[in-house]
Amino acid sequence: MNFRMRLVSRGDPLGYDPVERHKKIEEIVVRQRAGGDLKKYYRFRHDRWYGGIITADCAGCGLTCKFCWVRNQSILEGRQGGELLSPDEVTERILRLAQRKKINRVRISGGEPTIGRQHLFQLLNALQKKRVHFILETNGILIGEDKTYAQELALYPFLHARVSLKGCSEEEFSRLTGADPKGFELQLAALKNLVQAGVSTHPAVMLSFSRREAIDQLYNTIFKIDPRMHSEIEREEVILYPHVREKLQRAKLEYYSGHFPDQLHRERAEGPIAPEADG
Repeated sequence: MNFRMRLVSRGDPLGYDPVERHKKIEEIVVRQRAGGDLKKYYRFRHDRWYGGIITADCAGCGLTCKFCWVRNQSILEGRQGGELLSPDEVTERILRLAQRKKINRVRISGGEPTIGRQHLFQLLNALQKKRVHFILETNGILIGEDKTYAQELALYPFLHARVSLKGCSEEEFSRLTGADPKGFELQLAALKNLVQAGVSTHPAVMLSFSRREAIDQLYNTIFKIDPRMHSEIEREEVILYPHVREKLQRAKLEYYSGHFPDQLHRERAEGPIAPEADG
């Protein structure tokens, strides 16, 4: 059931640097090692998104979204939970579950998969001959900060990038994440860098906190980046798990629409937008 709710909204007066925070989180959740960097993962699971997908949940995210569905903040900060795994170990667990469920779509979720760049590319190298489609769900901060990240991702034609925009403007981005408003420009830069590099990609936008004027302005901005993506924008709404509702209440954050978990799974079991490679 969609519904509307109004709360008083207050933004943080000063925001953290999202790039620097990603790098600090990386120091916690990644261990450099010859033969394959280790990264923390805390769960492997089968999901109904995209018509069925295998998910590896990683620890650590460089944004502190006030609507995040991850229950344990210590996991997002990389302080607790999770097991350090090599790219080969992650690949083995993903493929074992994919074979059991007879699914060829896989992704990394939970935290931010672009944290630990070498680990990610080592993982993609291990997966590229396994006949899977990999969906990179990312906030785009590190890809927007360094265009060579997108250029390297373009080497993997089985990869599709889903860039999750946190709101429709700099102001909304800062209000929802607590980060420096300029971080929103990095998210848009990630879309530009991915399109220019030839990576299959689409934007997903959290719209539960946005007014119509801001939504229209963002759609126009995305059209200028790539007219094709304008018709492929995935509209996100906050998932109102009980702990998420508590977070929003504590943050005194204004939101206009949302989904209860049970209804969300019924409505979106077919998935939002699948990689172009699925044809």
